[in-house]
Amino acid sequence: MQFFWGFVFTLSLLFAACLVKAKYAKIILSVVGLFLCTITGYVSGYAFLYLFGYRGLVMTVVLHIITYMVYLMLLWKPFDHKKRNKYTFSLIAVSIVVVIATMYPHMFPDKTPEIREEINLYAYMPFGNPTFISRGEYNGEYIITETLAATLDEDSTLKLGGDLPRLDGATALYPLYSAFVRATYPEFPEHEYRLGYDPYTDLGGSNSLVICSRTAAAFENLIDGYADIAFLMGVSSEQRAMAESRGLELVLTPIGREAFVFFVNRRNSVSNVSSEDIRQIYSGQITNWNKVGGKNNDIRAYQRQHDSGSQIMLRQIMGTTPIMPAQTEDIQDMMMGMYTQVANYRNYKNALGYSFLYYIRDMIGENKVKFLSIDNIAPTPENITSGTYPFANDFYAVTVHRQGDYLNPHRTGNIDSFLDWIRSPQGQYLVEKTGYGRMR
Repeated sequence: MQFFWGFVFTLSLLFAACLVKAKYAKIILSVVGLFLCTITGYVSGYAFLYLFGYRGLVMTVVLHIITYMVYLMLLWKPFDHKKRNKYTFSLIAVSIVVVIATMYPHMFPDKTPEIREEINLYAYMPFGNPTFISRGEYNGEYIITETLAATLDEDSTLKLGGDLPRLDGATALYPLYSAFVRATYPEFPEHEYRLGYDPYTDLGGSNSLVICSRTAAAFENLIDGYADIAFLMGVSSEQRAMAESRGLELVLTPIGREAFVFFVNRRNSVSNVSSEDIRQIYSGQITNWNKVGGKNNDIRAYQRQHDSGSQIMLRQIMGTTPIMPAQTEDIQDMMMGMYTQVANYRNYKNALGYSFLYYIRDMIGENKVKFLSIDNIAPTPENITSGTYPFANDFYAVTVHRQGDYLNPHRTGNIDSFLDWIRSPQGQYLVEKTGYGRMR
């Protein structure tokens, strides 16, 4: 709005300049015009800085300078009529280019990459997300939102008490182990929800019980003794070596099955590839979509950082076939980043990504990507549970022992009971209800 009125005042001066003849009046109008351009440029510049970043600030400054230059030319007429028109139209053209360059990404947001943060896990907290309201009719109260975590249709056969196991894990598995907690852990008073069940807290804190620090950090919390159980899609050879170097034994308890999926933009004509195609693509032997039935476009195969759960799974799929080095811009720190890049309009011709089915299908809940069938088998729940989908694997509740004991032996009874319950019919019901496959 400030930007608009700034131009209204300046244009008013332009009109007034055309009516006056006196030299001193022209000088006064020039000074007033400079003053107005400076003030409105300053005010509207900050507004556009907020809306469009520094490009918006630059656009505002440039437009005000150009406006003032046009104003001076019309006021003082330093050139003949022909040159004045030429310079005026040139400045107007520059203004249009500046506006388009600044506004284009915001006018067509689907055509430029935008990397969002990971899924907001507060929506999956075991007993709902407590928000303290300090205004209006809810002054001084907690408002509890309903959790998206799955729930049992009957009372749980296990109710834990005493010293409860500390849990951590991968982002894609948080909704599942949050559902386990909802069924078996005590529900804290409202003001203690955040202390016990906030997914973004630190297990080092005395009241933190259930968090989600993602695969690499969750594994470190496990072997450091901060977490008793880490819910992970798998464990890498480097992580095994790290545990062994400390004299620790890892125990991987299978608790369900999940599909590791490869996906492309929905506009990509390819719908099926073979297992060997995937290995050749990620080893750099196949570099064009026309080699797997698509159009003549280079394949841009995104990867994750080496210690992420999905990158660990890719290495398992590749077996002894080495993975090609990826360009820095093709390595995504978050699964959301990989999804966004592949779903993005600008990348649709050549992008290829991978993740776990539940994360893309249920947690993101969007349909801008297409899951590829592997060896003509789609990643459906039936194919995942039966094992016919080639890249369906167990995922695990990982625990660690030193000389046969848990690192926190005073929690042994609760840890063992909890693991047994997860593999029971009630635990497996929550696995399936969440969206994963039961154990075979």
